[in-house]
Amino acid sequence: MPVGALLKGIIWGRCLLRAGSLSRKCRPSWDLRRHYVALPDDIKSLRAVLNPDISKIRNIGIMAHIDAGKTTTTERMLYYSGYTRALGDVDDGDTVTDFMAQERERGITIQSAAVTFDWKSHRINLIDTPGHVDFTLEVERALRVLDGAVAVFDSSAGVEAQTLTVWRQAEKHHIPCVCFLNKMDKPTADLNFSMESIRLKLKASPVLLQIPIGSGKNFTGVVDLLTNQKLIWNLTSTRDDGRTFEAKPLGQSEDPELLEAASEARAALIEQVADLDDEFAELLLTDFSDNFEAVPAKKLQEAVRRVTLARKGVPVLCGSSLKNKGVQPLLDAITAYLPAPNERHHDLVRWYKDDLCALAFKVLHDKQRGPLVFLRIYSGTLKAQTAVHSINRNSTERMSRLLVPFADQHVEIPSMSAGNIALTVGLKQTVTGDTIVSSKASAAAAARRAQSDGGTGTKRGDHADIGIVLSGVEVPDPVFFCTIEPPTMAKQADLENALNCLQREDPSLKVRVDPDSGQTILCGMGELHIDIVHDRIRREYGIETHLGPLQVAYRETILQEASTADTLDRTIGDRRHFASVKLTVRPVDFASCEVAFTEELQVQIQPEIKEAVENGVHSSYLQGPLLGYPVWGVSSLIHSISVEPGTSPAMVSACVSRCMLKALRLAGGQVLEPVMSLEVTVGEEHLSSVLGDLAQRRGTIREIQSRHDNKVLLATVPLAEMMGYSTVLRTVTSGNATFSMELDAYEAMNPHDQSTLLKRMSGLM
Repeated sequence: MPVGALLKGIIWGRCLLRAGSLSRKCRPSWDLRRHYVALPDDIKSLRAVLNPDISKIRNIGIMAHIDAGKTTTTERMLYYSGYTRALGDVDDGDTVTDFMAQERERGITIQSAAVTFDWKSHRINLIDTPGHVDFTLEVERALRVLDGAVAVFDSSAGVEAQTLTVWRQAEKHHIPCVCFLNKMDKPTADLNFSMESIRLKLKASPVLLQIPIGSGKNFTGVVDLLTNQKLIWNLTSTRDDGRTFEAKPLGQSEDPELLEAASEARAALIEQVADLDDEFAELLLTDFSDNFEAVPAKKLQEAVRRVTLARKGVPVLCGSSLKNKGVQPLLDAITAYLPAPNERHHDLVRWYKDDLCALAFKVLHDKQRGPLVFLRIYSGTLKAQTAVHSINRNSTERMSRLLVPFADQHVEIPSMSAGNIALTVGLKQTVTGDTIVSSKASAAAAARRAQSDGGTGTKRGDHADIGIVLSGVEVPDPVFFCTIEPPTMAKQADLENALNCLQREDPSLKVRVDPDSGQTILCGMGELHIDIVHDRIRREYGIETHLGPLQVAYRETILQEASTADTLDRTIGDRRHFASVKLTVRPVDFASCEVAFTEELQVQIQPEIKEAVENGVHSSYLQGPLLGYPVWGVSSLIHSISVEPGTSPAMVSACVSRCMLKALRLAGGQVLEPVMSLEVTVGEEHLSSVLGDLAQRRGTIREIQSRHDNKVLLATVPLAEMMGYSTVLRTVTSGNATFSMELDAYEAMNPHDQSTLLKRMSGLM
């Protein structure tokens, strides 16, 4: 049992002390007023950005549900740190990180943008990420290379649909987080509701560090529970930028309700931290057993930092970015609680020691500079005008220039050290997920160190013999596709070039050519994703393309186990090709497909024949027997394979592929359709209309919640039924509803719907 658990009764007993006495005992020793002053004409240059020790670097991401205030919060951070001249506004389309024309027109973030600035002797490399489900990959690849994250919440809504998605992504990469309850100035803002939603929906332990002063339009600041200070923003006009705020200790003259709330919240904070951190609990029992409330703010802050880094709890702060309140303490929390690069443990990097090791996580195309590659530097130093080696491509390229990223404005520098995020010019072959090292020799040396030290699992795939490859970025499968055609055949080559560039920038965008019709197929993550790609081709590449109707990317699986055999016997010229295979397919629960061999065959089979068999199996998974969609949830077991000498591997693959097709048909086909998790917020007067519309879309209502004066519908709906839903919802609710959705799962279609789909796809309807 943790020592902190013993303190619960004692702490709450001590909480009965008078609030005025509490404030006197916790009086801080520093100045009572803090001023963050930077003259409007004194804008910092990126050339002067701090290049501190690695312990003073913070690589963080801003993540949230759409419209929670990520970009507005980022804009305030840049302004208060002195790197922008004026406060940008999303509605005005003049923010730093939303620089794409599509972002400024739509008022949403579409692609992640990196900025670098300093705050109180710390260098902060920040990535502002999208909140729309169609651009989840942008969040994924940002979190892959970051050390910490700020999760922004709309304090009137708490945890929303996309909040769950990005939180799961952060957990997958073991990223410590800080929570910021934004929009505390809204009339419906609710601190307790937001805290409870974090606790229940995210399964996290929120550690409340601040409580708001006032509510709605009367929200003026926060009480810092660590120092027992109140931070007040006295904004006298709408033009007041919130740069200066007042910090003073709570006193007896304060509102009694505020004193009581602060006293109870601080006692709860001490109890919670003691329960999560044994070192802090022992400190209380040994040094402050007579008066727990007298524990110094510094000791409490150190304990909160340990709890955050261990991911046992998440600090929670509150404010209103749009109203310029609470952002400076959030910046302080980033530097105080989130980890430095050297506090994150990357097992594979240690084999490179002081040699360069970096991961390419994003590519942009610039009309003047060509491809711009974002690198996270894990070890060593990156220098301009030097050659670097990509282990994945097994190629060496010369990097011409090195830049500090600042959205779409960059500053050239000669070198950059470990722990930072850099932007490079000249790497024309590097793509997202590539491991970049200084040379082939350094990669080989790292591999030898790993082998000599008995490292296992540190080498990956085909690159194991030439170096240690960092894990890349997981790319989700597309859920929508459509045809895309140029205006004339003369523009076909230009269109192919544009699509190649866009695919390199966005790995979630897939392009393929239909083998039957020869048409180019565009595959994406949603309607908005494909619409943005279409618009970018028109604006950036000057090609007026035509899109065919959107179609859903279904999957296929099998219903039962089936076994079969096949033989291929063909003579080409004077050479005979003979292969015979026997195999079994069976359905499995997981989404991916696999191939296995019997124990006896596993020992006997030659490596080149085994590779040919695996290629044949995997090629059959690409197109199912029903409608030609990819096959999921199938396991193949190879019982025997007989090959005559001189038979080419291609013939072996062809034989196995043909046998697999027979087995899949014998096993019975089943279409899987993508089902979305839908959340609709609507007034009660329009509830019945929304429910009726969802019933027509084959929707299943999971729950109806109350949120202030609105109802929140949680439902699952097939993606095929959600095309154009935003327009219909706007019509049936007179524009008084919002919705968000994310992919929930692929589920088997019922027999009637599957029969209808098969007839439609066969051209019979």
